[in-house]
Amino acid sequence: MKFDVIVVGAGLAGLVATAELTDQGKRVLLLDQEPESSLGGQAWWSFGGLFLVDSPEQRRMGIKDTTDLAWQDWLGTAGFDRDADEDYWAIKWAEAYVDFAAGEKREWLRSLGVRFFPVVGWAERGGQLAEGHGNSVPRFHIVWGTGPGLVAPFEKKLRAAIQKDLVDYLPRHQVDELLTNNGTVIGVKGSILEESSVDRGEASSRKVVDQFEFQAETVLVSSGGIGANFDLIRKNWPSRLGNPPKHMISGVPDHVDGRMLAISEKVGGRIVNRDRMWHYTEGIKNYNSVWARHGIRILPGPSSIWLDARGNRFKAPNLPGFDTLSTLKAIMSTGYDYSWFILTQKIIEREFALSGSEQNPDLTGKSIKKILSRVLPGAPGPVQAFMDKGEDFVVANNLEDLVKGMNDLTEENLLHASHIERQIQARDRALENKFTKDVQVTALRGARQYRGDRLIRVAKPHKILDKKNGPLVAVRLHILSRKTLGGLQTDLSGRVLKDNGERVPGLYAAGEVSGFGGGGVHGYRSLEGTFLGGCLFSGRQAGQGIVTDLSQ
Repeated sequence: MKFDVIVVGAGLAGLVATAELTDQGKRVLLLDQEPESSLGGQAWWSFGGLFLVDSPEQRRMGIKDTTDLAWQDWLGTAGFDRDADEDYWAIKWAEAYVDFAAGEKREWLRSLGVRFFPVVGWAERGGQLAEGHGNSVPRFHIVWGTGPGLVAPFEKKLRAAIQKDLVDYLPRHQVDELLTNNGTVIGVKGSILEESSVDRGEASSRKVVDQFEFQAETVLVSSGGIGANFDLIRKNWPSRLGNPPKHMISGVPDHVDGRMLAISEKVGGRIVNRDRMWHYTEGIKNYNSVWARHGIRILPGPSSIWLDARGNRFKAPNLPGFDTLSTLKAIMSTGYDYSWFILTQKIIEREFALSGSEQNPDLTGKSIKKILSRVLPGAPGPVQAFMDKGEDFVVANNLEDLVKGMNDLTEENLLHASHIERQIQARDRALENKFTKDVQVTALRGARQYRGDRLIRVAKPHKILDKKNGPLVAVRLHILSRKTLGGLQTDLSGRVLKDNGERVPGLYAAGEVSGFGGGGVHGYRSLEGTFLGGCLFSGRQAGQGIVTDLSQ
């Protein structure tokens, strides 16, 4: 059977590229090492947040956004400083992506049946000057149906293309080698893994039962990043973030191993920005794990008190939801790889959300009735389940008992109730006036000026030590691995480039393996909602680029 293109990796970027190719009548061989149950990859597990600029949803919420403002925020966040080399193509991808997010992205997705939750979220608020890191305005648009709702239209297109004999989809096919002829990539070679009936995300067997070899005019690599490969994370960990954590939990399934990066490098592909990565600081252990070291990220509002392992309050911009990498650096500088939230029952009811499709059954299931139940008293169901069953939560009626429970949990006895009480009392005193020097209190009051935060996201400011707001809650927070920000350097058509800037003939890349475009479209930091969006955009660009190149 003759194929025009072999796509390695059936995550979101691979599905989008396959859709672009088959829409133009190209024959595609889609390979993935995982069982069919994991079709859609990490995107299926996601909260479904997408970065959009000047959308109708924003305008309805009273948000004024522009392409210029979004580009200002992107540059302030990315901090590109390798302009002539590793960031050369990344900057071009970034500019194209912001234009896409402000232009056809929303209507393209709507044409596929994708819809959005009406309240726009405000992720990565920054906490610095206007030209610094962070979103100046809310831009985090949640897909109605979360990750599965975003994967669904592309899976539908895949199934239709299979019926038309335009796609052969072969799960359990692990690519071990890219085949070349005189420097041109002409196919793939690898191992057929034994059949597996594991559920989505669970570790599957690596037992080899046979070998395979396929050829095509073009190969597209869309195999994801290194998020579950802790050895590779630690190897590439940048010194600017301190020493790598000895203990981490994983935000991605075991198969996110980064194998195809080295395999692509062997045929001349250039990997850039290896030291750039994105790991969350608000991870909690999943009491109902699907994969090894399974962690869930808390999506916090701005009110919780954030303490290091010794009970010292972090300084701005290291506030909940403001600057992920700055907080990661601050945590690692303490010599410990965990931290704490202290909050009240009122805060957890309003401000705690959990990332992931499975942790948001109301949004994932598109249930308006269940969403409305969030305004009822009590923590959301998934959050309450972690409070009841998760090992990282401590609940108490007074601070002394809370701190005792925190020390019992870590068995390190690092925390002293009097030290923590003094800091929280100082914060509580800052609420007695409408103005204060406490940056966090000013920030949460400012957040409530935005209608979306005031309605469903940010609790009314109150004193944490006032018993009427209790009980008190403490949450131990782990470092949660997640995204590769660097990767294979590509041009705007997804062509993989060599060290000398020339293309590797026949080889393309999309998604996280390419740093979401160009080998690092985010630079050092993300504005959030840009990982799924980067898969969509880079998969689309690569698919269209391949169609153009094959026609020449």
